[in-house]
Amino acid sequence: MSGIRTSSRASTRKARGGISFEDMAARRAERLVNLVICLLSTRQFLTAERIRDAVPGYEGADGSKATDEAFKRMFERDKAELRDLGIPLETGRNSHFDAEDGYRIRRGDYELPPIEFDAAEAAAVGLAARLWQSATLGEPARQALIKLRAAGTEIRAADAPGAVPHLDASDPSLPPLLEAARTSTVVRFDYQKSGAGTAERRTLEPWGVLSWRRRWYVAGFDRDRGEARSFRLSRISGPVEIVGKPQAFERPEKVDLLDLVAGRGPGDDRLALVRVSGSGAGQLRRIAQSEVDGVLAISFLDTQWLARIIAGAGSSAVALEPPDLVAAVVDRLRASAGELV
Repeated sequence: MSGIRTSSRASTRKARGGISFEDMAARRAERLVNLVICLLSTRQFLTAERIRDAVPGYEGADGSKATDEAFKRMFERDKAELRDLGIPLETGRNSHFDAEDGYRIRRGDYELPPIEFDAAEAAAVGLAARLWQSATLGEPARQALIKLRAAGTEIRAADAPGAVPHLDASDPSLPPLLEAARTSTVVRFDYQKSGAGTAERRTLEPWGVLSWRRRWYVAGFDRDRGEARSFRLSRISGPVEIVGKPQAFERPEKVDLLDLVAGRGPGDDRLALVRVSGSGAGQLRRIAQSEVDGVLAISFLDTQWLARIIAGAGSSAVALEPPDLVAAVVDRLRASAGELV
């Protein structure tokens, strides 16, 4: 019941009878949860009196008018609370002979619809869970994965050989840079370029963090150089320092972080044609520039990078052009088949 909130000052106040408002709020939340469970567990409409007897938290009838009136007021507040929370409380009668209305919650209205991923998306979720096992968001990721599996969603921790690469998330600069990119916070760190004798201080507006060729990079606007740059995380020495407050900059709408990391220049891209079918080519469709009659046109620079994605889509994708890309995909598929033998 995430919508049920208590005041931070509740623990310092007391209600009549010596019960703190914090305790009252906790009891109310527990009662509401019990009420939802009760109404979800029946197909019939339950009258208020039957709910009163079945749900812990409601005071039982003792023949007193005051007690009955207190229950009615409490039940009315609880119904309003459930509806405010978006819980579909249904009112009706089981037959024409019923003297009063009853209540229930239909599971079909309450439960989330089925969550479906294509092959690439399912693999990505599984990969993300593996990644966060060694980062600061491990527990939330684990809980999200459990919820998805409990909802009947198939999550692949390991897909076909070569489809899900191994990523090392142990670099200490990865969690703070991911958080800085998420919150648009400027960072500062010492960076040692390849071949340089000493590290240089860099101030960056991080637009995003990504993995390329099994190495982690952060890309963004380098304030010291006055232009977009990318930095390999393994070359960052020392801690990443937070500069200023969140929401300090805006990421450009049309920016390709992979271009920054791979060092692509204008006109460097090549064009690939890939025939796709079914739901297993979701990632290829997302990176394609166009699709005509089931054939995707994809701009690329790194042949092995695109070959890995195509091979990972399995039978849902077939590389058509250029010849070296086709050969690279075939090599990957043959290697995977050899591992399975």
